[in-house]
Amino acid sequence: MTVQKFIAYTPLDINGNQVDSKQELQLNILETSGNYLLHKDVLRHFRSKRQGTVSTKTRSEVRGGGRKPWQQKGTGRARAGSNRSPLWKGGGVIFGPKPRTFSTKLNKKERRLALQTLLYNKKNSILIVENLESQLIQPKTKSFLEICKNCRINLDQRLLVVVSKKTTSLKLATQNLKTVELISASNLNTLSLLKAKQIILTPAAINDIKEIYCE
Repeated sequence: MTVQKFIAYTPLDINGNQVDSKQELQLNILETSGNYLLHKDVLRHFRSKRQGTVSTKTRSEVRGGGRKPWQQKGTGRARAGSNRSPLWKGGGVIFGPKPRTFSTKLNKKERRLALQTLLYNKKNSILIVENLESQLIQPKTKSFLEICKNCRINLDQRLLVVVSKKTTSLKLATQNLKTVELISASNLNTLSLLKAKQIILTPAAINDIKEIYCE
């Protein structure tokens, strides 16, 4: 059963000061036991990364083995029809792996519900920073570290920065920080949210989340 929950935030500017405007996020979440959807979505993410290109040859695909090694009777040895039998060295493989697709399907509604449920569970770790994309003009790590210091963000823990659109300055400013992941709102996923201990959202990213995931 799904219920509607509202989350209200007071945004900060890049200097760490509170802004007068407020941001609200309305989420549809599972009232009880929503973890199974999160598990399915994370499992789908990992399975989609598997290449599935491993392959072995059966006895019909191994080269050679056309001639019968010895006659059927009279030699005292076991019967053999081919030297490419799985019982022989250099023979085929019994029930070996073949190329396959490991990806699994998850309905769009289920994916949205899992994401909204996780966003609500992480509500205490979310911080809204206004105009982060436009205010960070210089593509320097030092500038981003200064913003994190003003907003009291601990970079010893994993930080997820969700923006409406990745700018070149933000990419260059965060790429050298191992604990920081920059992602656009359209590519938001449950795995990135699960890993993050702290989450930065921008008002533009919140609008994108409302349009894409909260319809």
